[in-house]
Amino acid sequence: MSAYKVTVLGGGAWGTALALAMLRAGHAVRLWARDSESVDAIRTGTNPRYLPGITFETGIAATTDLAQALAGTDCVLVVTPAQALRSVLTEVKPHIAEDVPLVLCAKGIERDTGRLLADISSAILPDNPVAALSGPSFATDVSRGLPTAVVVASEDEALASALATRFSAANLRCYSSDDLIGVEIGGALKNVFAIAAGAVTGAGLGASAQAALVTRGFVELRRIGAAFGARPETLMGLSGLGDLMLTCSSVQSRNFAYGVALGKGEELAGRPLAEGVATAYIAARLTRERGIEAPIIEAVAALLDNAITINEAVAGLMTRPLRAEAD
Repeated sequence: MSAYKVTVLGGGAWGTALALAMLRAGHAVRLWARDSESVDAIRTGTNPRYLPGITFETGIAATTDLAQALAGTDCVLVVTPAQALRSVLTEVKPHIAEDVPLVLCAKGIERDTGRLLADISSAILPDNPVAALSGPSFATDVSRGLPTAVVVASEDEALASALATRFSAANLRCYSSDDLIGVEIGGALKNVFAIAAGAVTGAGLGASAQAALVTRGFVELRRIGAAFGARPETLMGLSGLGDLMLTCSSVQSRNFAYGVALGKGEELAGRPLAEGVATAYIAARLTRERGIEAPIIEAVAALLDNAITINEAVAGLMTRPLRAEAD
């Protein structure tokens, strides 16, 4: 199989890690970022701002020139934050050829509109096929070349399969799916449940409470996914249950770490970006509008608004009407 020309948009931890994964899969990789210091560092095999203490192979052609990064590319991995996707794709539009696939690697729902990221991409760049990459994966693990499994989803099953084959390498196993909605829903909402799990941990409420919350969070995820048209088996897979387990159990997860700080009552201003914060608000609104029962998401949104305390949130969840476990 001939090498791909892959462009990665975003020079943060995840963007750098995915650029390295593509390089190790044998592709020619260009990376675009706005921060010239990060670009210069990546060229020399480091990214101290986002991947401190990690050195990696050189070979990524990093640049601050978007047109240069996109010229002649075969595939674009969009690794910018979910809430910035619309503005970034608007900048991309004049520089990208038709039919070049866009692989969305952020996880979230646009706060202002409630739209999934693939919907935004299709609206701005209707001539470019869209896919999403998700699954249980920390940037530090991928950048170090540790074994990781992810999933690439597209409504075009052949495209998803082709991308998964091209992206897979010795320590990155990539599965394919045609359930784009399911992969997007799982990736977005697991961040909200990670904040909840972190808050329970930060408040010192015990491992039993955390396990119960994550389990019931998964039930909630499946309920919401079904309402949006996701397939149950997708949410049982890497982008649903797998990612939920990882992100709800480690301070390597920005969302879990944010929740821990929330549960401890620490200052939240200036903390690293946690996509689940914006997603919590819009997910709470969408579930209310659709009449979907989502008590954990509602509790997280209220916590973030300082409308309730963590103890009040837990008390509310513990005293809700009893029901069958599967409901």
